[in-house]
Amino acid sequence: MTQGNNAGAQGAGVGAALGGAEFEGTVLVAGAGVSGLGALELLRAAGVRSAVADDSAERRGQAAQRFGVEALSTADAAGRLGEFSAVVTSPGWRPDSPLLVEAALAGVEVLGDVEACYRLDRAGVFGAPRRWLVVTGTNGKTTTTGMLASIMSCAGAETGLRAMACGNIGVAIGEALVARERVDVLVAELSSFQLHWSSKLRADAGVLLNLAEDHIDWHGSFEAYAEAKAKVLESVVAVAGVDDPDVARLVGLTGRDDIVGFTLARPAEGQVGVVDGRILWRRGGVDVDVASAAGIEPQGVAGVLDALAAAAVAVTQGVAPRHIQAGLERYRVGGHRGAVVHRGRGVEWVDNSKATNPHAANVALAGGAAAGGERSVIWVAGGQLKGAEIDQLVADHAAKFRAVALLGADRQAFQEALRRHAPGVEVFTTDATDPREAMESCVAFAAARALPGDTVILAPAAASLDMFTGMAARGDAFAAAAVKYCT
Repeated sequence: MTQGNNAGAQGAGVGAALGGAEFEGTVLVAGAGVSGLGALELLRAAGVRSAVADDSAERRGQAAQRFGVEALSTADAAGRLGEFSAVVTSPGWRPDSPLLVEAALAGVEVLGDVEACYRLDRAGVFGAPRRWLVVTGTNGKTTTTGMLASIMSCAGAETGLRAMACGNIGVAIGEALVARERVDVLVAELSSFQLHWSSKLRADAGVLLNLAEDHIDWHGSFEAYAEAKAKVLESVVAVAGVDDPDVARLVGLTGRDDIVGFTLARPAEGQVGVVDGRILWRRGGVDVDVASAAGIEPQGVAGVLDALAAAAVAVTQGVAPRHIQAGLERYRVGGHRGAVVHRGRGVEWVDNSKATNPHAANVALAGGAAAGGERSVIWVAGGQLKGAEIDQLVADHAAKFRAVALLGADRQAFQEALRRHAPGVEVFTTDATDPREAMESCVAFAAARALPGDTVILAPAAASLDMFTGMAARGDAFAAAAVKYCT
């Protein structure tokens, strides 16, 4: 087998350093997309021999040329699994992918790219091991990760420890590990896919924010999805959103009595909560004042919950309240997460394209009604539901809808739910498959029906890849159409 330009004694040394055979020999990387290329880069930097499998001749050819590794089809790789010590998979590969199933049957360990990063870091391959702070949950991951990275950066200005947001926000974890300027604290946003493919990852601190149906098509069930997310509760220090009943149930199943809960209520012992607009940590029977809950971005309950989660992790890491306050004040919410993107004719247009599941859309709609009346929202929704149910979402917010505009692959499911739970609401549905045409038709409908004081909210409750290149492109299309049709 061609071993490529990252073979040799250094690779064997890394395997020995890890204390096992998992990275001795040759590691097969499943997938030559963005994540796969990142894994190949990481393994090369660590001196680990590698090969790559992908059914796209173009992608695997590019990977072979760039890294000097052998490139195989998945069928060829499945027939040669005995030659590999492990398979590192991209997070998008489902558990029932034939190559991964065959690897498991052959006794070849399958692990994710994040798991590989963790093991290499813990083995000291890239210097002294980093501090890992992991954030996961159905919604709020990006905001909480950004808040926590801001807090840790403020603390780092005094301690000299450099913190960075990474994982699914900022840079890939592998890039952070090999960065020219050392990153001491990895504040990592991790998905259920990445956690599914982990086995030894035990972060220094990890937080489970919340749980709701999402990615059921990938995991097969809500239980399997929740089980993957719950791995973060195995962290050295675990933090959990105990107001969420599913999270609270999983906390109970751990048998741990040291998990730090965060809540919108007055905190119990060991919890972080809110009292009179202040974030408090109840410790040893004393309420420790941590920071103000006012002026947090994004506004509303969702922003406060994310700030509570970030503050809870920070206090467990010994961060002083002044740094927590400074970090929260400096944090600014990213795009497509509830920003007002246009105002015209007394109507606000809110882009919450990041609401890619019903749970996130529920939060967006709960905070979106203007003060002008009961039915003050025109909802723009639709896309790929990924197996999630939307009846409860529609029923909970039916009273505030003036009208609804639908687009995307699963628009019919939305239409049926609205027929059941909001029969008096006018619903517009576009069958257009061109993304610009579809969004413009929805926005034109919304603009024609919106009254002064109304809010038009893009909160799709569904993924975007059926029509757009991503949720950002969907949000940008919404904002541009709003300017065009509501001036």
